[in-house]
Amino acid sequence: MLVLGIETSCDETAAAVVARDPAGSGRILSNVVLSQFESHALYGGVVPEIAARAHTESLDLLIQKALDEAGIGLGHLSAVAASAGPGLIGGLIVGATSGKALALATGKPFLAINHLEAHALTAGLTDGIRPPYLMLLVSGGHTQLLWVEGVGRYRRLATTIDDALGEAFDKTAKLLGLPMPGGPAVEKAALKGDPRRFNLPRPMLGRADPHFSFAGLKTAVRHAAAKISPLSEQDVADLCASFQAAVCDSVADRVRLAISTVLPLLAEDAPRNFVAAGGVAANKALRSMLVDLSAKSGFTFHAPPLALCTDNGAMIAWAGAERLAQGLVDDLAAPVKPRWPLDPSAAKATGAGVKA
Repeated sequence: MLVLGIETSCDETAAAVVARDPAGSGRILSNVVLSQFESHALYGGVVPEIAARAHTESLDLLIQKALDEAGIGLGHLSAVAASAGPGLIGGLIVGATSGKALALATGKPFLAINHLEAHALTAGLTDGIRPPYLMLLVSGGHTQLLWVEGVGRYRRLATTIDDALGEAFDKTAKLLGLPMPGGPAVEKAALKGDPRRFNLPRPMLGRADPHFSFAGLKTAVRHAAAKISPLSEQDVADLCASFQAAVCDSVADRVRLAISTVLPLLAEDAPRNFVAAGGVAANKALRSMLVDLSAKSGFTFHAPPLALCTDNGAMIAWAGAERLAQGLVDDLAAPVKPRWPLDPSAAKATGAGVKA
């Protein structure tokens, strides 16, 4: 099974070809990603109109490059998959329309992929693990703990009631004068900082539900910075290190609670797997903490290679292959969805804002 995957949900334009064998093992034949960081850096964040135009200008070239690197033509494909949400609607329209056009022209099935499901299933491609498993999804737009029961079946255990973790990293970087992308900039600065210098809050610590909150932590960084302004390079490093330490402590507390929630759902002899995915899962301090926490809790930790944590076409292609294997295909009228929860039945978290 050969599937072309197209990803245009935010500010990466990506295309990839993935192979899936009958036993369910996957292999990446090509994975081409074009970042738009330089186009948005001047504005301190992603500009939807600029992102959509950039997708339009480059997507056809990236698709051809992905096919060439895989050594195949359109006729060899089993299906075409494209991200259809959640994300920026302009970019989603560009990718989904391109995918539908290719599917129509070649007579191949089309798969409208939930971008979050693609992140959730990536561990099957990279590590070969199968559901059920516990998953932490941490990105610029989402922070969730999910119980992955199978393809298309997810139980949301927790979400953020305000900012996503990636958003908190980006805003912290911006207020400290660090460049985009904010997450890697904060992580790099933190390497030279003292994580004990600033006593920042650990949001939601000890709460009975496993939800997240990061808006208050971001505000605490702002207040701490204002007290010692103007900031030296060491001040910025210490603030970044303190912020990152607070994030790790908060996430660890929430994950422990989620682990205690899912343990009764596992058979005694079932594999105990914990997966982290999304752009923030590339943060080495967070990964290190999660590896240690998983081991102490009797779980095996899995995370994609760093290059597959951020948005990419391979995860879209793999999600398409997994859905195609179960006969789950979409027609060409499938809409794009700027908001598309994995668990529509999940109750709204107490205190959650509109973004949650």
